[in-house]
Amino acid sequence: MFSSLLIANRGEIACRVMRTARRMGMRIIAVYSEADTHAQHVKLADEAHLLGPAPAVQSYLDIEAVVAVAKATGAQAIHPGYGFLSENAAFAEACASAGVTFVGPSAESIRAMGSKIEAKRLIAAAGTPVVPGYHGDDQSDVRLLAEAREIGFPVLIKASAGGGGKGMRQVSDEKDFAAALAGARREAKSAFADDRMLLERYLQAPKHLEIQILADRRGHTLYLFERDCSVQRRHQKVIEEAPGPTVTETQRESMGRAAVQAAKAIDYVGAGTVEFIAEGEVFYFMEMNTRLQVEHPVTELITGLDLVEWQLRIAADESLNIEQDSLNRNGHAIEARIYAENPRRKFLPSTGKLVRVKFPDRVRTDSGIVEGDVVSMYYDPMLAKVIAHGRDREEARVRLIRALAEVELAGVEHNVSYLRGILNHAAFRGGDYTTGLLEQHHDELLIAHSNLGVICAVLALKELTSGSGVWESTDGFRLNLPRGYRQQLERNRKLVSVVVTDDVVAVGDAEHKVSDVTWNGSTLACLVDDQWIEARVVFDGKSIFVIRNGDTERLEVHEEDVDALAQDVSVADRIISPMPGQVISLAVRVGDEVAEGDVLLVIEAMKMEHNINAPRRGKISGIVCAVGERVEEGIELVTLEAP
Repeated sequence: MFSSLLIANRGEIACRVMRTARRMGMRIIAVYSEADTHAQHVKLADEAHLLGPAPAVQSYLDIEAVVAVAKATGAQAIHPGYGFLSENAAFAEACASAGVTFVGPSAESIRAMGSKIEAKRLIAAAGTPVVPGYHGDDQSDVRLLAEAREIGFPVLIKASAGGGGKGMRQVSDEKDFAAALAGARREAKSAFADDRMLLERYLQAPKHLEIQILADRRGHTLYLFERDCSVQRRHQKVIEEAPGPTVTETQRESMGRAAVQAAKAIDYVGAGTVEFIAEGEVFYFMEMNTRLQVEHPVTELITGLDLVEWQLRIAADESLNIEQDSLNRNGHAIEARIYAENPRRKFLPSTGKLVRVKFPDRVRTDSGIVEGDVVSMYYDPMLAKVIAHGRDREEARVRLIRALAEVELAGVEHNVSYLRGILNHAAFRGGDYTTGLLEQHHDELLIAHSNLGVICAVLALKELTSGSGVWESTDGFRLNLPRGYRQQLERNRKLVSVVVTDDVVAVGDAEHKVSDVTWNGSTLACLVDDQWIEARVVFDGKSIFVIRNGDTERLEVHEEDVDALAQDVSVADRIISPMPGQVISLAVRVGDEVAEGDVLLVIEAMKMEHNINAPRRGKISGIVCAVGERVEEGIELVTLEAP
């Protein structure tokens, strides 16, 4: 077994690999970018080495720099995690040339499956059905459009070298094809340095099922059952579970055999995942991921196996001493991915300093963040994964809902309450959901912010300002404050006026009866309209974060002389950036007339593209940004005047 291991990744996967490697007695070497100088994977390693600037292409994707660190530190093996260089054949070859073991398959296997086009050809030749589509070499826009017409709309554009939803677009109408293709090419080129595309028929009600495999160097290959990964937004997985709630034993065995057949066809070694799209009992091969998957914990919990340990053992040339017939499924496991994003704003990513971080200890949590860390614009927005295991699906589901209610995150927008909404939704509870679940039920899944957050924020601010237990007093005394306490807060960039008098809190025109208020400096509890409320309240400058049941509402203390942003946002003719990012394309010029919904420009943030659309008809009177420019949230981009 290896005595030293370099982990060529960051965040939660680096920390997760470290956990197993440390248990196995290895010296752990981390690498990091300038943006990750104080990251947890750096602090947890035995030693850490700087690769370069924040952009991944200058740090985590720099093969020469990573291999140089491995050679300088005497690392015997490199674990690539997932993303970054994990499916890069040139990196696997560079490791071999440097005499360092790559914890993964051979470069030849990576190449065989790395191109979705070549993979589909290979798998189809081996007898496994593939989704009808175009996987040809002619990549001209004219040919791709012609093939899309032949397949029929809706059609799915996919990056040949893609993954994680990057370089993928669903197109329902031919008129949108050219723009979608250009965006997919651009995103794929940025993420994978490969802009080749394939086309697939878009299945209307599919399940996304995947089979976990393990294979040693002697050709012994196992399938570790399936995972249902159909809960997706923007083609990225959000919730995964194992086993699949609608998968029959016949389908399980058929997909398992097909996955093993695919692995053997390319002499696969290590842990990998074969992904299928299914409608009923019929399934089609989609792709093979030649690496560890984000959702691997659910498989670990139902099989009792440590997949990272087996990756390392297989890489060290140990035999896989497990037989297919000896594998058993133990109960059910469900994983929820926590992202720094705002579901209420089309899942726009969010950046900032984490002023409060607390995860539940009753279930498994894989995370690479702690309080005080900064979520930057440079990397994937996933913050953590919370995974619950139960004797059956319902027990796992309920445990995960309760665990997510205990999550406390403040400093960035996040999707925890959205995840709880999914788990509580009837479509998910039934198990027979498809990849269209989130799109079909988006509005139902959003938990609306009531006045409770505002009430908690004002009461905590009032207690903090007064410095006394004024709510316990019965004589009307208020230290340094008038009997009626007034405060203005900003919620979603809109002003909210609050007045507190005796046992009534008025939020705008709505009055709420409040009593039994207690405040211990961090947690506020009270009765609001006979409903018992308890919330964590975190102050950070003028920001107040109210955390209840996993949800976080951010409010700002309003001051007249610092209201510039709110005023700017309210001006209809100034189009501002909704997030920090980089302008990667401009679709308009000064003088152009645009219709509501037209794309004005595209911003890249957290490895994904985001269109900035016209809010109404108008004429472009000014452009105050340029392609390649980095912009901050709230910065003006385009000026739009009446037509």
